[in-house]
Order: sequence, then structure tokens, then C-alpha cells
Amino acid sequence: MKLAMKLRTRLFLSISALITVALLGLLLGLVSVMRMAKTQESLIRSNFITLDLGLKLRQTLGDQLMIMLNERPDQATLQASKQQYFTLLAQGIEHERKDAKNNSFTQAKTDYLNFLQAFEESENTSPSLRNNDKLTASFNVLRNGLISEHKKALENINDTEQQSRERALLIAGLLGLVGLAVLIIGFITAHGIAQRFGGPIEALAKAADKIGQGNFEVTLPISSAAEMNLLTRRFGIMAEALRQHQATNIDELLAGQQRLQAVLDSIDDGLLMIDRQGHLEHLNPVAQRQLGWDADRLGLSLGEALGRPELDEQLHLVLRGGNLERAPEDLEVEVEGELRLLTYSLTPVSHTQGHILGAVMVLHDVTEQRAFERVRSEFVLRASHELRTPVTGMHMAFGLFQERAKFPPESREADLLSTVNEEMQRLMQLINDLLNFSRYQNGLQKLTLAPCDITDLLEHARARFTEQANVQNIELLIEEQSQLPRLHADQAQLERVLDNLLGNALRHTAEGGQIRLQARRHGERVIVSVEDNGEGIAYGQQGRIFEPFVQVGRKKGGAGLGLALCKEIVQLHGGRMGVYSRPGQGTQFYMALPL
Repeated sequence: MKLAMKLRTRLFLSISALITVALLGLLLGLVSVMRMAKTQESLIRSNFITLDLGLKLRQTLGDQLMIMLNERPDQATLQASKQQYFTLLAQGIEHERKDAKNNSFTQAKTDYLNFLQAFEESENTSPSLRNNDKLTASFNVLRNGLISEHKKALENINDTEQQSRERALLIAGLLGLVGLAVLIIGFITAHGIAQRFGGPIEALAKAADKIGQGNFEVTLPISSAAEMNLLTRRFGIMAEALRQHQATNIDELLAGQQRLQAVLDSIDDGLLMIDRQGHLEHLNPVAQRQLGWDADRLGLSLGEALGRPELDEQLHLVLRGGNLERAPEDLEVEVEGELRLLTYSLTPVSHTQGHILGAVMVLHDVTEQRAFERVRSEFVLRASHELRTPVTGMHMAFGLFQERAKFPPESREADLLSTVNEEMQRLMQLINDLLNFSRYQNGLQKLTLAPCDITDLLEHARARFTEQANVQNIELLIEEQSQLPRLHADQAQLERVLDNLLGNALRHTAEGGQIRLQARRHGERVIVSVEDNGEGIAYGQQGRIFEPFVQVGRKKGGAGLGLALCKEIVQLHGGRMGVYSRPGQGTQFYMALPL
């Protein structure tokens, strides 16, 4: 620590000396320039005053002479001109007292008085003044004196400028000497520091580069400075510690990398690793088989490699920390003449400190699944159509039979007829659900869009289920944000979604529970939700709850098409549907509808 303090002290003193010399030179130059400027300004101002007064005096004298030469001079004008002349002379004499360098204006006053005396004498003796020698001689003396003073003032200004120029050259020379001294001191200091520390530091930098590349066989410099020798010894200790640390951990790192590579390569789905700039940097063998690629696609952007420019927009959204609004459409890839359908997901890869390092794209081949779904959808659609007609006829025939058959209300026959009627209604409802779901999946269902008031939508839904809720002693509440905008939607289809969600909530909420219908605005969407405090949904079942023919919970009924149909309706409106649930604490189904 003491050695380090000595090094810092020497550097501080060297730099302080440079700054002190530079500041002294600048201060000397600044003081000299200020004094020179002040002196020059005073001299030039004094001479300019002299020039101005002399010019005015000559002009006034000329005016007087013109008046005097008239045959009948205007005495009032002549007297005013004389008074002005004396005023100017008084100003000049006052200026001489302040300047204390000459008495030209005092002499001019004497010459002017002589000129006036000559004028008065000539005026008494001769009516014509044009050939008066005495008057002419006194006028010439006065004028020549003023002209001589004018020339003298001009010479003073030139002398002042010459002196200022010489002094400026002197100051510039002094500042140049100061700058040269600073340059010499700085050069000597820099040369000494570079000679003493530059070479060893460069050697240490090269050694650090080699260590950074994994080469620990380095040669460390020896310096005349004790500080550098201390730094070199500590650098050597650090290099040896790093070498031992690398030797200890390199096998574990390689083994961990091999295990990670094996895990990535053994995943059943395709896996694409993408860097922070959106370029492909790794794909596992499954992805190579799914896409029919080899390693030459590495380094390309995701959209360029797959021929789907919109993927780059989705990827950049994920790399910025955003989420995709809806599930992406399937990728269609042709491999060896075979068309494959792949679902994909984009997930950011985040550092432990929070910043995003890249992204992962997971591909899943759903070619066979989509083909099965298409066949199943067509089968369900045809079967529903085929079943609907005979079942409708049977239901109508049974209704006529039930009207004509007369059995006592408490008889076994009446109970059987009632059971058959209920089951036939359930069968009709099942067929209608199948038919509607198939129409939505095949794109046959069209929406009738119109302005839809959210308050009316929620109030009508509560009114339809109030009686059933009262029977089960369940409270139905509406929680609505004020001044919600109207939706452009198919109100009948949204009512079907709410009816399904409320029916499920009533079926899975215990007596004395509570169900809340909620609506609020979130950005450019309106979130409408149905929340209960019932039994909830197990975490393992929440991922499949919107799939067709899937039923969850202890209380099951129907064909498992209700939530799937709700999801299709919401997606057809351009929205998305989701669920939040904690087992034993209740469930919230929500739909986010665009404004």
C-alpha cells in the first residue's frame, strides 16, 4: 500500500507541476492582454476626441469665415458661431487637462482670439476683407495649428497600434515559451512514465490476452519500479490460480456440456436455439428431420430460414420480453415432396440477472393429428346432420304420444315417459352442440356483428340464471368498470358463451357460494370474466380444459364441448380465452375481446 501511495504521489506531483506552469502562463498572458487593451483603449479614445474636436473646430471656423466675407455679415449668426467655437475650445482645453500631454487647444484659443482681433481691426478700416493680409495670416496660423494637431492625433493612433502590435507579439512569445516549457515537462514526464511502466504494462496485457485464450504459459516482465514488480507478482499468483481452477473444472464443464447436448438431441420435439439478434445458432437432430435442413441454415434469421417473414416480427416481440397475443398458426413445410404441419412456440431465454440472452423455438409435428382432427370434424358434421333429422322426428312423435297417453301423474308409466323425454332433449342438445362445434371448426359459422352494450350483456345473463342461483342459494354479482365502450360483436353468440360459463360455475359451486360477472377495460381490449369460489380445477387438467370432448372436475355431464365451443366463438371475434384456477379456491374464466 505504501508503494502504491508513492506511485500515486509522483504522478500527482508531475501532473500538478504541468497544470501549475500552464495556469501561470495563462494568467500572465491574461493580465498583460488586459493591461494592453486598457492602455490602448484609453489612448485611442483620447486621440479620437482630439480628432473629433479639431474637425468640428475647422468646420465652425470655415462657417465663420464664409459669414465674415459677406458684404453685410449676419451678426446674430456670427455671434452664435463664435459661441459654438468657444464651447468647442473649452471642451478641448478640458480634455487637455485630463490628458496632460499637450496644449494644442490652448494655443488654438490664443490663435482664434488673434484672428478675431484682426477681423475687428480690418472691419473698422476697410469694408472689404478679401485682400486683408493680417486677417489672412491670422486665419492661416489658426487653421494650420488645427491641421497640425489633427496630423499629430493620427500619428498617435498609429504609434499606439504599433506599440500594441509589438506588445502582442511579446505576449505571444511569452505564452509560446510557457507552452514549450509545458510541452518539454510533459514530454519528459510521459517518457519517464512510459519507459518505467509502459513496457511492463504492455507485457502484462499480452499475458492477459494469452490467459484469456486459455494459454497459461506466459512470461511476466521485470521492472525497475517496485510497484510494477508487486503487480507482476500478484498477476502471476492470479494466473496460477486460474490455471488450477481451469484444470479442476474443465472436465466437469465438458461433461455438463455433453449431458446438455445429449438432452437437447434426445428431445422428441424439434428445438431451434436463436441468439439475441434473431439468428439461428443451433438445431437438434429432430428439427433437422422435421424441416429437412442441414447445418448450412445456421446464421440466418428465423423468417429467412423458414420463408415466413412474419416470424421475425414475433421473434423480436419475444426478445423484447413481450408475449404473443394468440396461438400461432401451424407451419407448413414440404420435405421430400411430403407436406408436414408443425406447431411451434417461442420462449425467451433469460439470464439470472433478468436480461434476455436469446430464444428457443420448439417444433411439434402435428401432421397426423391435424389429419385425424379433419376426419373427425367431417365425421361429426355429417353424423350430426344425419342424426338430427330422425331424432327430431322421434322427439315430435314422442311428444304427440305423450299428449295422448293418459297415465296418472304418480304412476310408473308417467315417470318413464318423463325420463324418456328428458333423455331425448339431452340427445337433441348433444346433436346441436356437435353440429355447432363442427360448423365453427370448419369455418361455416358466420357472425352477425352489431354494437353490443356490455352492461346489458351482463344484466341479461344474470337474469337468465337468477332463479337457478336462488334455488342453490348462490349469490350472483356484477362488477363492472364505469364507462366501458360498446363492442362490435355478435351478442347472441357472446350470450351463449356466458350461459355456458355460468352453467359450469353453478354446477361446480357449493350451496351458499358466490359467482361474480366482471368486465373491465385493458388497453384496446375488454376483459369479461366469470369467477366462482367453488371447487376449482386441478393444475394438471387446466392445460386441456378447452379441448373438445374433455371433461374435468368431479361433476361431469354433456359431451365436453361447451368450453371448446366458447373458445371457438371468442376466437372468431378476434379475442382469446383463458382460465385462472386454484384447486379448492375457485375458478375464473375470462375472454379478452378487441374493441
